[in-house]
Amino acid sequence: MASADVERAKMESTIRNLKLSGHVGFDSLPDQLVNKSVQNGFVFNILCIGETGLGKSTLMDSLFNTSFESMPSPHNLPAVKLKAHTYELQESNVRLKLTIVDTVGYGDQINKEDSFKAVVDYIDAQFEAYLQEELKIKRSLPTYHDSRIHVCLYFICPTGHGLKSIDLVCMKKLDTKVNIIPIIAKADTISKTELQKFKTKIISELQNNGVHIYQFPTDDESVTEINTSMNAHVPFAVVGSTDFVRVGNKMMRSRQYPWGTVQVENESHCDFVKLREMLIRTNMEDMREKTHGRHYELYRRKRLEQMGFSDVDSENKPVSFQQTCEAKRSIHLQELQQKEDEMRQMFVARVKEKEAELKEAEKELHNKFDKLKKDHTEEKKKLEESRKKLEDDILEFNRRKTQFAQQPQHHTLTLGKSKKK
Repeated sequence: MASADVERAKMESTIRNLKLSGHVGFDSLPDQLVNKSVQNGFVFNILCIGETGLGKSTLMDSLFNTSFESMPSPHNLPAVKLKAHTYELQESNVRLKLTIVDTVGYGDQINKEDSFKAVVDYIDAQFEAYLQEELKIKRSLPTYHDSRIHVCLYFICPTGHGLKSIDLVCMKKLDTKVNIIPIIAKADTISKTELQKFKTKIISELQNNGVHIYQFPTDDESVTEINTSMNAHVPFAVVGSTDFVRVGNKMMRSRQYPWGTVQVENESHCDFVKLREMLIRTNMEDMREKTHGRHYELYRRKRLEQMGFSDVDSENKPVSFQQTCEAKRSIHLQELQQKEDEMRQMFVARVKEKEAELKEAEKELHNKFDKLKKDHTEEKKKLEESRKKLEDDILEFNRRKTQFAQQPQHHTLTLGKSKKK
């Protein structure tokens, strides 16, 4: 035992001990993520859908407390057009690349059947662009400008009579592609009692037509209470303004009317503060995550299935992406070989057909040549006979001429004999 203790003492004396300079642990990972995110900045894309003149641009100015210099759109556009404008915003040391997409001319056409088509095509185009970037061999996703729509603010006209058909159809087409938050625009045009009935009717119509709108998440304990409360306020009744009116000692965004002042940031006047709280402060990251994890994944899955990719084979066994690519490549090569054989056979058939046509044409030419040759021989024979006859006629003419010349000539003078005596 004494020798073992001596050996242990020798080993302990040879071990190098290091003194820690500070706390060691992985509890600093959240701070690292925060610093990295702040350094890279954030991206947020908003799609505003609503009829012309409902105050979409004014609400955006009010939400981000800035002026985006938007131009008013006319009411006589033949089709719906989407215009995207990107802005670089900064608050404290946090940078936000904000993209606002406006539906110009939405609801202005007489035939509104395809009004939503331009919106659906635009959202799918952004998903497709991101998918193509993912499928590249050399990807640059960290620097790629993500243009996928994170939230759709659907502006409802404050009629008080429920949703229009175009509203239901459009939201039904979009509920699987984007996070939809319905809002009642220009809510200061209807009374509080009518507004509450209007909200109830809108939610009832959405549920009856199977339209799924964005629900603020309640699984996070820190925001469960407020998000549960805010889900009950949807759709938000909002008022926007670019004008500031002095209220007490403060300049506040307000709308001045002959009968009084509507304060945009007064929760007893409208739900603007609630919308801003839910949209920007509390749930912006959740909307970004749902866009990527739910809506984009659904689009990506459908597109890959259209391309022929699957996670399982015909026997319902797992199959890798490489195996699927090799199988599709093999099928593609077989199809190419089959098409090549078909084209070769078609080419050979066309060549044979052309050869037959050429032989037939050659035969016709030979027949024509033989006929011309025969006609030429007959014509030549006729000419020879005519020439021979002509020569014979000339010889006969010369013979008679010579014979006539050799005969004695007798001159008969009859003129004047009767008078001579």
